[in-house]
Amino acid sequence: MQVRFEQIRADEKINTYIRQADASMIAMGYTEHSFAHVSRCAEQASRLLEQLGYPAREVELARIAGYLHDIGNVINRNDHAHSGALMAFRLLDELGMDPEETAIVITAIGNHDERTAHPVNAVAAALILADKSDVRRSRVRNRDSIKFDIHDRVNYAAERSELMLDRENRTVTLYIRIDTQICAVMDYFEIFTNRMLLCRKAAQALGLEFKLHINDAVLL
Repeated sequence: MQVRFEQIRADEKINTYIRQADASMIAMGYTEHSFAHVSRCAEQASRLLEQLGYPAREVELARIAGYLHDIGNVINRNDHAHSGALMAFRLLDELGMDPEETAIVITAIGNHDERTAHPVNAVAAALILADKSDVRRSRVRNRDSIKFDIHDRVNYAAERSELMLDRENRTVTLYIRIDTQICAVMDYFEIFTNRMLLCRKAAQALGLEFKLHINDAVLL
């Protein structure tokens, strides 16, 4: 059975877990991991594969994986990629998704966190790029935290971020505009170096070269 993305997005059980997962993130002082983040990841991952000419169904599976990828935070932030993959397996199995498609989605979810991630298939690679490129001011919940939390400071300083594909030159570029009065460009590298290296690996899995531009400077 082909489970559609609209079914996933309208499923109140799934949405309850996403809301509660983000409530846990709020309690721990993390940046936003709710519907804005997962919806952005869903659209970015699916758009990337669509622009690269992947089959429509694989594009939809990337959208589903993006929407579900942080659901494991409802259990614990630690190892949330793996617990989220297990949760997604049960949810998708209950909805009647074909095992082959379920496997693609849960593989992507289980491989999106930089500590254990690997772009093992196209959906996983697209999800990694979508997730790690979501740097934006609106993810910061408490402005006071930017004084002492470097993650919040970097996100708050990001006035704009956009992931752009150049099919002709086979590159995918993350463009970020940072307010350097809030944080230095080097602050970004201090906390996101591993993420950018993972993006490079994910891009290579899609036959692309990853590039990073911050404030019009080419850094990768």
